[in-house]
Amino acid sequence: MAKEKKQSNQKSIEVTLWESANKLRGSVESAEYKHVVLGLIFLKFTSDKFEEHRAKLIAEGKEKYIEMPDFYNMSNVFYLDEVSRWDYIIKNAKQNDIALKIDTALNNIEKSNKALKGALPDNYFSRLGLDTTKLASLLDTINDMDTLKDKSQDIVGRVYEYFLSKFALAEGKGKGEFYTPKSIVNLITEMIEPYKGIIYDPACGSGGMFVQSIKFIESHHGNKKEVSIYGQEYTNTTYKLAKMNLAIRGISANLGLKAADTFGDDQHKDLKADYIMANPPFNQKDWRAATELLDDPRWRGYDVPPKSNANYGWILNMVAKLSDNGVAGFILANGALSGGGEEYKIRKTLIENKLVEAILVLPQDMFYTTNISVTVWIINRNKKKHSRSIGDEQRHYRDREDEILFMDLRQIGEPFEKKFIQFSEEQIKSIGKTYHDWQQENTPYENVPEYCYSATIEDVEKNDFSLVPSKYIEFVNRDENIDFDEKMKSLQTEFVDLLQAEAKSKNELLTVFKELGFEINV
Repeated sequence: MAKEKKQSNQKSIEVTLWESANKLRGSVESAEYKHVVLGLIFLKFTSDKFEEHRAKLIAEGKEKYIEMPDFYNMSNVFYLDEVSRWDYIIKNAKQNDIALKIDTALNNIEKSNKALKGALPDNYFSRLGLDTTKLASLLDTINDMDTLKDKSQDIVGRVYEYFLSKFALAEGKGKGEFYTPKSIVNLITEMIEPYKGIIYDPACGSGGMFVQSIKFIESHHGNKKEVSIYGQEYTNTTYKLAKMNLAIRGISANLGLKAADTFGDDQHKDLKADYIMANPPFNQKDWRAATELLDDPRWRGYDVPPKSNANYGWILNMVAKLSDNGVAGFILANGALSGGGEEYKIRKTLIENKLVEAILVLPQDMFYTTNISVTVWIINRNKKKHSRSIGDEQRHYRDREDEILFMDLRQIGEPFEKKFIQFSEEQIKSIGKTYHDWQQENTPYENVPEYCYSATIEDVEKNDFSLVPSKYIEFVNRDENIDFDEKMKSLQTEFVDLLQAEAKSKNELLTVFKELGFEINV
């Protein structure tokens, strides 16, 4: 009961902050406004941490060191000068120049702490012309949030995540790419289990993959100091979001020196990662010019990905960056499962090289930015590994080198925010268990109609190297085993036939009118 009450109170904090923030928004676009609100939450949290550590230094008799940044940074606390502290901001909350004071505070914090270089909102408050009275009201609401009260509940992290999801919802289709729905991130984490080593995300958005990786390590009583995090993000404002998101949780990460294009300006050229988690842009067009990147080392051993679609560029970028025992879990549009041309050749080579371990097709309406069904790919450099430790558990593996697990998750999920679908914690664990049972020795696994099937590479070859799950999974409760590619071709043919029939009828009608002596110009 106490736990339920605590969760209810936490929900109240999130909702109260959101409602207060919405009053301030006015005519400001969500894409810009989110940096204002999240910047304030960041400022409150870092200030609370600073004051807590400052009091500790005084209690330890180190009062002469309380204005020396090194005595904060060594404990992963950001140093704040006097005009950057929350109590100074609150004292001046009703002043006409409060927006300028907030911008100055954030700018000073970034200058004083190297880890925050390029991370904080840059002159947003002054530039956007925010209503001073409403801004003061939002500051008062944030002031009521005790960011340090219950570390186990991760209040600031939860509020931050809640706001990221709400902003993604508000920005809607075609935007909100900075956020991957939490249940999809949790599913990938549950499957590849990034316990220790190097974790990489080549299109890291606001850093959600990294956050859940650390949560996985903590839930299995691991040590987050045993992982190194590397990422890259193309959009500068999203790059800032990621840096703030990670800093607020005390997660150290190398996101490159700047926001940059992963293909054109790779910030981690020599990286070899143990785990890769990613949600790259779907079906990205014109990602390279016709003559660019033709000899890129990331394609070595494969055909050059087509410039018309970056899906296989992302796949080969990740394959190139995996260590000898590395595993990647990433999301792509379903079209990548069966494309022709260079995509077909690359997919065929990936399968023949025994790198594809699992393919999971997800339900529609899981993303805030698109309603299409998408796919989780698991790529494994060492499918025949012998054993591995996850926390206190020792895993022993079957030889699944010549097999691929296909899973259809389209009938799984629960309603979320009225028009969206998400996986529950229980569903994520169940899906993960199916995958790990399939991998491990001495655990029962069997193919389940309409859910999962373990196909041999020979089976896949017979299906012309298609990775569409419905070509392998048995469907017993449906009229037909729908092949979406064939269905689309069939519909296209029917449509052409209808247009031709319409044209023929039109010509016949015009002929009749002409015979009756009427001239009709069309």
